[in-house]
Amino acid sequence: MENTENCKNTSVDREQILNCEVKDPSGLHDFQKLPSDDQIAIPFVGVNRFRVPLTFFHKNLNQNLSHDCEATLFINLKKGKTGINMSRLCAILNEQSLNGVVDFNFTKNLINSYQEKLRDYPDEKFLEKVFVKFDFNYPMKQKSLKTDNWGWQYYQCSLESVMTGGSELKHYLTVLFEYSSTCPCSLSMSKQYEKAWEKGEIKEGNGIATAHSQRSGALCKVELSEEAVSNGFFIEDLVEILRLALPTETQSLVKRADEQAFAILNGENPMFVEHASKRVFKTLNSRKEFNDWAVNIEHWESLHSHNAAAIINKGIAGGLIRAD
Repeated sequence: MENTENCKNTSVDREQILNCEVKDPSGLHDFQKLPSDDQIAIPFVGVNRFRVPLTFFHKNLNQNLSHDCEATLFINLKKGKTGINMSRLCAILNEQSLNGVVDFNFTKNLINSYQEKLRDYPDEKFLEKVFVKFDFNYPMKQKSLKTDNWGWQYYQCSLESVMTGGSELKHYLTVLFEYSSTCPCSLSMSKQYEKAWEKGEIKEGNGIATAHSQRSGALCKVELSEEAVSNGFFIEDLVEILRLALPTETQSLVKRADEQAFAILNGENPMFVEHASKRVFKTLNSRKEFNDWAVNIEHWESLHSHNAAAIINKGIAGGLIRAD
């Protein structure tokens, strides 16, 4: 019974609904600004899936392009408050997006605006926690491996900035990088069979065996250093680094010569999910742009009904565990 009564203390009663004491300038009930007796703080509260077109500068194109984004916008709710002004989260983003290109300076300025403008009263302290995240698909021109063709390669991306303690700011960039992985074991057994068939030791089949390979994905999340942010490190830069670790990136447009080149490239880079993880580890750990990083790797198996998967990270105390 006591727990039930405690829950009722955080509920809304009929009298509050009908006779809200706080009004906005137009005279409408401003229920959000009512004080709360429960003294419960909420670390992050706000909106997600707020759709907004945002403009990004594309280094590989040297131009600005607009992208359909989904925004996640959170702030902290202090003790003694009923709620936050959620529409203001969206309105401030809308206003800032009309005049700016999105990068980490954009998110920093947005967070500063939220700290100040989402206070209910001018004499309140600034907000202590703000979380801003944009999810979007980012296209890059990708040249074909051999022929003089190109296509659009799309990357699922997230841009994320978090302020805690009223001043500590961290910036994260997440990219889903898709590549092809040829199973080394399958490749070895295929070549073993072909040699045995040529020698007449095996009569089964026609002398040709195909190693199983599959489209694979590395969901990579990095925490950028202050220097990387100052130097404008962005999506194209992270993609180029992942291409070094995993050179068998999937292709957007291929002719026959490109397809053959891709087959040769896969033969040069056979890898289990474990190999892919270690390659990523060595490459990311060699970079000074990252304070921390984590990668979720998945090989969408063509042999099995299940997938091979791994999670690897920099491994610092209190750091990132997973990329999602």
